[in-house]
Amino acid sequence: MGVERSGPDQRLRDVARAMRGVIELLEVYWTRVPEGFSPVTVSAPQLRVMYVIERREGINLRQLGAELDAAPSSASRLCDRLEAIGFVRRSSSTASRREVELRLTAQGRAHLDRLRARREERLAAALARASPASRARLMEAVETIRVALTAAVRAEPTEAAEAADPPDTGVQRPPGDGAERRTG
Repeated sequence: MGVERSGPDQRLRDVARAMRGVIELLEVYWTRVPEGFSPVTVSAPQLRVMYVIERREGINLRQLGAELDAAPSSASRLCDRLEAIGFVRRSSSTASRREVELRLTAQGRAHLDRLRARREERLAAALARASPASRARLMEAVETIRVALTAAVRAEPTEAAEAADPPDTGVQRPPGDGAERRTG
């Protein structure tokens, strides 16, 4: 006979499982790009590279590899395609000629802007089916998740995680939400 689990630990796992399911659905939903949206297809790993470079403009390949938990050679191959399609530019570092800095091009930034706008548009259309009260509860829950994930990312023991700021989610944070950096 199996042991039935209940209590706070099981409820926490249930919430995590539900969130995982939502994330997986979003990945599927967002990959269904309408015809003519963009002439360029960027893979999920390449998109992740673009997000990191956007957040850490001028990052080098070693740091990018650490952020992605990948070898610098793998990060370099991801950047090869992004550079070939005009989304990423490599340049010599001003600090060390042996290092290469990575930056998004104007075309790369425009692609991210279009992608984000399209994702928000599609998500808003899906959320329009929920009641206003449900959307208000969801907003509160999403903010709770954002704060918790921000704290988790900052607590990771890797050099890259310590140096990185969380991505801009576009959500306005109310003052005193606990997400501010503390100095002192």
